[in-house]
Amino acid sequence: MEVYKTISENSQAEVVEKKSKFIANTFKIETEEDAEKYIKQIKKKYHDARHNCYAYRVINNSQIIQRFSDDGEPSGTAGAPMLAILEKLELTNVLVIVTRYFGGILLGTGGLVKAYSEATKNSLEKVDTVTLEKGYLMEVVVPYSDLEKFKYFCKHNEILIKKENYIDNINLYIELPKKMKDVLLKEYQNYNFKIIKSKIMEERYISKNIDI
Repeated sequence: MEVYKTISENSQAEVVEKKSKFIANTFKIETEEDAEKYIKQIKKKYHDARHNCYAYRVINNSQIIQRFSDDGEPSGTAGAPMLAILEKLELTNVLVIVTRYFGGILLGTGGLVKAYSEATKNSLEKVDTVTLEKGYLMEVVVPYSDLEKFKYFCKHNEILIKKENYIDNINLYIELPKKMKDVLLKEYQNYNFKIIKSKIMEERYISKNIDI
């Protein structure tokens, strides 16, 4: 996947429906192993709860992997509607776990779907979403005299300066979208600054439409 949308941070929300408490914990994940780790943590934390239902979507080799569990609730009343919300919001690399403490009153299938969905939505509403795209972490060396010109170029071309090292020249570590690599390395002279040396450090997902 070249671009995907995820959450900025973890969150938690609670819903009470006819004395049953539903605690939604939402996590930003990178792998299925991350998801399994958080699921185990939540089951241990809420070991006295009747159900710990979950849903997640995660990128694996450019494909979206989707999993869910009703954890003993009637089929289709918990994990599936939770996953449907993640799909509707087009969120990836996100895990939602909803823990239920039974309050003694049966909710019926409709009530369960409503409660698990509401808890999931409330938890997701507490965080911002971010759009990520494939890009690079790159080291670029520029002369002192061209630093401000280089910074101006970055500011107007979706390039984020992560770190600056002042040595004989200035070593900068930048994040940039894939589409900007050739623009930077092939056309920089048109912008009247010099690049002494450049090196791609790694390929990674970076924030899209960076506001510097």
